[in-house]
Amino acid sequence: MAQRKRSERLVETVASGVAELLPDPDRDTAFTLLLDGAPQSHVDLADPTHLQFEYVRRMAAAIDLLAPPGQPLRALHLGGGALTVPRYLAATRPGSPQRVVEIDGPLVEFVRRALPLPAKAGIRVRVEDARAAVEGMRDSGYDLIVLDVFAGARTPAHLTSVEFAHALARVLAPTGHLIANITDGPPLRHARAQVATIRAALPEACLVADSSVLRGRRYGNVVVIAGRTPPPIAGLARRAAGDWFPGRLETDLERFAGGATPVTDSVAVASPPPPAGLFGNRA
Repeated sequence: MAQRKRSERLVETVASGVAELLPDPDRDTAFTLLLDGAPQSHVDLADPTHLQFEYVRRMAAAIDLLAPPGQPLRALHLGGGALTVPRYLAATRPGSPQRVVEIDGPLVEFVRRALPLPAKAGIRVRVEDARAAVEGMRDSGYDLIVLDVFAGARTPAHLTSVEFAHALARVLAPTGHLIANITDGPPLRHARAQVATIRAALPEACLVADSSVLRGRRYGNVVVIAGRTPPPIAGLARRAAGDWFPGRLETDLERFAGGATPVTDSVAVASPPPPAGLFGNRA
């Protein structure tokens, strides 16, 4: 349906709200997915390696560096959106077996219909709650987990706890890594607590974000890369510095966390909402 350029957006009500696909005015085969006005994903059907959102490029840089180029990875994606990262992984690491868990079934069908997956992409989509799905998975089944789950513009509380972090660690291979997208704004209390929470289960970690976000000047994305073995620090620093919008790599996570303690299920809360008007006023 969306293979050709469209002058009007596609709109459909899904379980989590109103989904819209907006054509990219600069790329004939590209579209942005919004949910209730908040940008969720950008996909170029002709070039899945084109990544519009800076935090997604930071995730992709980590994926590129976690294994030799082209080597398939067993990947679990928690949160589907328009399947931008699974499409990227299928293009850059052909043969990678990938599972996507997305709770919103109507959204999955909308995306599949409007933005078809490439043939033989090796991407399976399962409609289920992310935590319930992980808790039913076998140990050490994945080399990579990408955590990017949002209900509207907030990560649900039950996906922010140390109990969930330990469940993620259990299904990762011993040398596997988690790449997590965290959103927060000044004074970064949620991000600091999430770093402490993730490191309680996967202690070898770093993060990449815009300098203004890390300084507590604005709301934005913090990408955490964590595992039982060290992430590729030098390569990540080079990729972050060389991006269209340069980011900063942070390795002193004890200092970043600032004494924050891991969040348990009993006190977990959803991530903070974005500032009013961040995404503009949409009809």
